[in-house]
Amino acid sequence: MDIKGKIEASIEVKKLILNDDAFVGNIAKAAEICIEALRNGGRIWFCGNGGSAADAQHLAAELSGRFYKERRPLPAEALHVNASFMTAVANDFGFDQTYARMLRGSARKGDVLVAISTSGNSVNVLNAIGEAKLLEMPVIGMTGETGGRMENLCKVLLNVPSQDTPRIQEAHIMIGHIICEQIENTLFP
Repeated sequence: MDIKGKIEASIEVKKLILNDDAFVGNIAKAAEICIEALRNGGRIWFCGNGGSAADAQHLAAELSGRFYKERRPLPAEALHVNASFMTAVANDFGFDQTYARMLRGSARKGDVLVAISTSGNSVNVLNAIGEAKLLEMPVIGMTGETGGRMENLCKVLLNVPSQDTPRIQEAHIMIGHIICEQIENTLFP
C-alpha cells in the first residue's frame, strides 16, 4: 500500500470510531472513571508492552506533566518506567508478574488501571488486570477489534475496530488524548 493508502486506512479506523455512538460513549465513561478517581485522591496507572508501553508512558506524562493547561500535576504513572524494578522482578518472578507486582506494592482501591494491549492477550497486562480487580480498582482496557482475553475483564473496553497493530495504536493515542483533555477540562475548568 502506498503512503496515501496508509493515511486513508488510519482515517477509516477513526471514522469507524466516530460513527459508533456506543464507542464514543465508552470513551466518555473512561474519562468519567478517571475523573472520579482523581477527585477522590486516586492515581491512574497505565501499562502495555512495546508501542503500547510507549503510549502508556506518553499518556501518563500528559496527566502528570501538562496537556493543554498550566495546572497542578495529576497522579499518573506508567508501570514500566522503573527499569531496576522491572528487571529485578522479571528476573526473580518472571516478566509476566512485573506489572501485577508493581500494583500490589503501590496501588490501592480508588486508583484506576488503564491496560493497553493491541491483542488483548498480553500475559503481564492480564495479570495486572487480575491484581487491579483484587484491589477493587476499575480497569479501562484499550485493545484491538476482538478485545482478546481482556474483553470481559474491563469495566470499560475500548476495542478499536481494526486488526492492524499500527492503526490500533494510532487510535489508542487519539482516544488517550481525548480522555486526557476531558479530565483536564473537567478538573481545571
